[in-house]
Amino acid sequence: MTETITSRPVRATVPAPSVLGGLGLFTVLLAAALPLIDFFIVNVALPTIGADLSAGEAVLELVVAGYGVAYAVLLVLGGRLGDLFGRRRLFLGGMAAFGLTSLACGLAPDAWTLVAARVAQGAASAAMLPQVLATIQATTSGPRRARAMGLYGATAGLSMVAGQILGGVLVAADIAGTGWRSVFLVNVPVVLVGLFLAVRAVPETRSARPEPVDVAGTLLLAASLLALLVPLTEGRAAGWPLWTWLSLAAFPLFAWAFYAVERRADRSGRTPLVPPSLFSIVPLRRGLLLLVPFSIGFSGFMFVIAVALQQGAGLGPVAAGLTLAPLAVTFFLGSLAGPRLVARYGTRVVTAGAALQGVGLALMTLAAWRSWPDLGLVELLPGAAVAGAGQALQLPVVFRIVLSEVPPERAGVGSGVMITAQQSALALGVATLGTLFLSLVPGAGMGDALVITLLVQLATVVLTGLLSLRLPRTID
Repeated sequence: MTETITSRPVRATVPAPSVLGGLGLFTVLLAAALPLIDFFIVNVALPTIGADLSAGEAVLELVVAGYGVAYAVLLVLGGRLGDLFGRRRLFLGGMAAFGLTSLACGLAPDAWTLVAARVAQGAASAAMLPQVLATIQATTSGPRRARAMGLYGATAGLSMVAGQILGGVLVAADIAGTGWRSVFLVNVPVVLVGLFLAVRAVPETRSARPEPVDVAGTLLLAASLLALLVPLTEGRAAGWPLWTWLSLAAFPLFAWAFYAVERRADRSGRTPLVPPSLFSIVPLRRGLLLLVPFSIGFSGFMFVIAVALQQGAGLGPVAAGLTLAPLAVTFFLGSLAGPRLVARYGTRVVTAGAALQGVGLALMTLAAWRSWPDLGLVELLPGAAVAGAGQALQLPVVFRIVLSEVPPERAGVGSGVMITAQQSALALGVATLGTLFLSLVPGAGMGDALVITLLVQLATVVLTGLLSLRLPRTID
């Protein structure tokens, strides 16, 4: 009996092949890029979608929020299912579902069908993305893992910027008369290539001691995130009706109930959806504390700059998207230099990155104040270039820090928690900074509203810089 029990984890955790090769790493990074691109790709397409489908502002916000909320709510569950049934299996299923839901978005005949398809697309992303980090954690170690995590962070940052640029280019290109639909249809051939490569190159892994799904924890986490994110994303457009305030008031109650249930399960020896004991890992806890304000500021900036440049400065979707090209270029270059800098200077690189990002954001704020409404690529170039370099020295490194001491058998849970924190913060950034900006526009005008919102984001950058001082000095 004892021999049978001890042999099962060995068969479960040593699949063949058990090492993630170069092609496999490329495949999972391709999959990591897709959900993040799709979170941002619609920002510059929303005006065209609204005009074509006769959709009001509240429905258009649901096109963004429906994807983001479904994505955030189901991410941890996606990580757990990968631990339980096999990460490669969930990866392939999630990627196939992402392709089908992207096709549904691109063919949507009306606005509400598009909203429903976007919710389903978010759910598919939640099944696919946690398997990326969990597979990297389970199939790499040492310098290979450091390199893979650095590339993952670089991919995540570039995807968020590239999504907005790509959205503008595709809408303006109007390929075969598809207009805004191409921002979703472009995913289909990419997914087909990804599935072909994944079957060949991504190894199967799963937890050595898989646990059943934590139903109570899943429901309470979903209730907590929905109670917070839905009213924040929909409240302003709906006029802040009573249900939004009741929902926000319910959020701390759901969150407390979720924590209590998870703590009780953790102490009784079961594995809850989000084990509180996981937060005893210092790099994970402190890294997540920094990742949240960073992501809030990043997504809020991307949404606000897209609206301001198109509706205020009168730029077309391509010109509005290309203003972020300098940020993308310096982010890419900074990501390449980041691992060497971390090896030499440790995590103080993150502090330096926050300082650089702050300088870049201040330059963009000054440009908006001095040049509005004549604001475009030339005026924003210096600030965007400096900010991109600063962000590149933060995001990939923070991802490495968060997961650096998570044991392989908890890779799915750890990656799910990290991505949930990031995705929830991205949704919060659009909701909070976006709401602030749009609320200021009627009274202050779009130029002053942009300046004020950028100054608020600058405060979040200062916060991330201060929090970076508490990170472990080195990364294993």
